[in-house]
Formats: sequence, structure tokens, C-alpha cells
Amino acid sequence: MEDTIAAISTPIGEGGIAIVRVSGARAFAVADALFNSRQGPPSQFASHTIHFGTIGSNGETADQVMLSVMRAPRTYTAEDVVEINCHGGLLPAKKILSLCLQHGARLAEPGEFTKRAFLNGRMDLIQAEAVMDLIHARTERAQSAAIHALQGHLSTKVNEARDRLVTILAHIEAHLDFPDEDIAPNTREKLLHDLQSAMDFLKSILATASEGQILRAGVSLAIVGRPNVGKSSVMNALLGQERSIVTPIPGTTRDTIEELANIRGIPVRLSDTAGIRNARGAVEKLGVGRSRNTLQHSDLALHIFDYSRPFSDADRELANLCDSRRTITVCNKVDLPRRIKLPRELESDTTVEVSALTGTGIEELKDRIETLVWNGCGGSMHLGVAINERHADALRRSINSLTEVVDQMKANSSLEVLAQQLRAGLDAVGEIVGKTATDDILEKIFSTFCIGK
Repeated sequence: MEDTIAAISTPIGEGGIAIVRVSGARAFAVADALFNSRQGPPSQFASHTIHFGTIGSNGETADQVMLSVMRAPRTYTAEDVVEINCHGGLLPAKKILSLCLQHGARLAEPGEFTKRAFLNGRMDLIQAEAVMDLIHARTERAQSAAIHALQGHLSTKVNEARDRLVTILAHIEAHLDFPDEDIAPNTREKLLHDLQSAMDFLKSILATASEGQILRAGVSLAIVGRPNVGKSSVMNALLGQERSIVTPIPGTTRDTIEELANIRGIPVRLSDTAGIRNARGAVEKLGVGRSRNTLQHSDLALHIFDYSRPFSDADRELANLCDSRRTITVCNKVDLPRRIKLPRELESDTTVEVSALTGTGIEELKDRIETLVWNGCGGSMHLGVAINERHADALRRSINSLTEVVDQMKANSSLEVLAQQLRAGLDAVGEIVGKTATDDILEKIFSTFCIGK
């Protein structure tokens, strides 16, 4: 990592400022060649200071800037870092980046600043991934989970599990040095107990995978019902804005409309579907077909009924379609006289009465959605962590290896076999924090980052 990298670290487009970041052994040399001020060259500035001046080359000024100097190792990458704050817009930042590349830096690869932070020991692999989770967080709850991971909460749990396994492996390898002596029965029982305890701990971390997936990717929720029961109005009420067109004419929604909602800190992809009925015309037929497809592929459903209209055969047919899904029954238009009488099988604790027009019951509906989403996903509530799919895969492999160790130990297998299986489980846990991660894993992770991060 002797080369020096540079990239624009702010989104491309018009804005108040743009930032060009330079990191590496020649960061100050690049800055000295381009920055002009009365205070002297950047290489002489004290660390963690910011200075006003101009950026340019060969007598041509590219922009007036504020230049920050940060000396290793107290920087994001643990290398010398210069950040050039210029005026926002496409041209100033591109021009300054071009000058940096002309004077000894090369263009950073996607995620290379964070990759250098990892390789230089500034953060572990979990924390590096948390940077992207924080960037992509769409709700405060997702943001909070990313911050916890960035602060090392998940890393602490994983390292604790790894330390337990290292201690067990050390005991087994110590006995390998004395091949004529078998492990005493009481020692074997102690090792079995410790192994089971370590596996239970890993399983408790693995139990947070579902919540982690929900916080990162969100859940899909289809809003279905007969035409003109108020599906679009309910969607607008959940969003807090007028997203779907609402009219008293049945069949207004001809296509599926999708929007992301923040419901109790959960990213929920709402789909307002066309009213499901015997379609009248080719366009409506296509819309109804998409409604059925959306319902089939959604995680959850809201089945909307009209409080002011009698229950019909069409309602029952749609209820049968929703039967295999996790569904909340919603009676809308409670501001009107009641005419509906739901069948007993649809009357349940999940039934919510609302008025999308007045807002009555909408907060209760959000509570029901939150409860339905988190049902069976309580792992991270206790640990304060939420793992991703890479972590989950490594944990499953580790648990499988440790299960084999327990079985082999009970069968009095050789210590060499036990040690080999235990190392496999230990290496899988080490992958999570990056202690045993391969170049392929690192490449896959950091290639998902944007350039400049």
C-alpha cells in the first residue's frame, strides 16, 4: 500500500461543497504541489488542522478551497490523509481530482479507503461492513444497528466466542503433546460443557440474522382488497403523504404502486395493488394479474375491507388468496355507518378498524405491522446486534464443525481429529471479523462500496 490514492468522496452533482480525499505516503507531497496559501505548504501544517487557500497548477487556479491535514495514524485509513473541500458542482471536484492524479496519486478503487482502514488495523471487517450499512440505512432503527456495529458491539460478541474456542483448542493441543496420556474423564466433561456453551453462544448470535435482514433489506407488504375499499387511502395514511391517486370511482388504481415507508423504524415496501375483481377491459385485467403476483411474492399483506359495505363472495375469494400469507385484516371507513359483518374466521386479534380519511386507527395499524414483522425475530433484542448473511453463513459453518467435534469427542475419537474440526470452526468465526478472511472475501465485500469510501 505504498501508492497514494485519491477520489471524490461526496455525491456527484450540484451542492454546497464537494470533498476530494487523498490518502497514502505521498498525500502531503500531492497537496504541496497543488495548494497555495500564505501559511506555507501543507506538509508543514500541524495535524488535524484546516486551512484556506487555492488549488491549482502551472499558474492556473482551479478553485478556492479549505484543505484539511491529518497525519497517520490518527486518520480514517491510518495513513496520511488530505481532504480538499471545494465548491460543490461537477467541474470543481473533477478538476481537483484530475490534478491530484497528475501529481502522484492514482484513482481509488471502490471501498479502498475503508479497505485500507481494515488492513491497517483501524477497524475489523464487521466495522467495515457497518460503514456501508450506515450509508444505506433507511430508518433510524437500521441506522442505530449500524452504529452499534461500527462501535464494535458485534465484534466484541464474535471475539468473545472466538476466544472461548481458542481456549478449548489450546487444552486439546496441550494433550497432543503427550500422546500416551488420554484426556481424563472429568477434563473431557469440562471440554464438552465448554464446547456446548460456545455453540449456544454462537447460536444466540445467529438468531439475529432475520432481524439483520429486515433492517437492511426491509419487508414487502401488499395492500389488497376489492375495488374502492380504500387501499390507496390506507397506503397514503401509512406514508403520511399523497402517493396514490384517490377517487370514488372503482378501479382507479390500474397498476401496482410501490413506495418505501418507515414504520416504527422498519423499512417497509408498500405495494398498492389494483382492486381484485373480474376485470373489465384489458388494462384492468393486467392490473389484477399484477396484484395477484404482488400478493404471492410479498412477505406480509393488508387485506382491506369496506366497513360500510356488506361482506361479499369477492371478499371471501380474496381472503382465501391471503390465507397462506401473514395477513392483517383492516376494516377501513369506520367514519361511515357499519354494514360489514366479517366471518368468524376473519375476526381476530389482528383485525384493525381504521379510517384512512380521519386517521383513526392508523397508529394501531402501524403497531400491528411492527408486531407481525418482528414475530420470531427477537434475537438481537437481547444482544444488541444484527448480523448479515455473510456472518450467518460463517456461523452456520462453525456450528456444524463444533457439532462434529462434540460427536467425535463423545465417540472418543483421536485428539488430532478433534483439533482439526475445532480449527475449522474457529477459522469460520475468524472470517467474520477478518482474522481468517481470504482475499476473495475481502474483494467481494469492498467491491460493493462506492468509490471514495
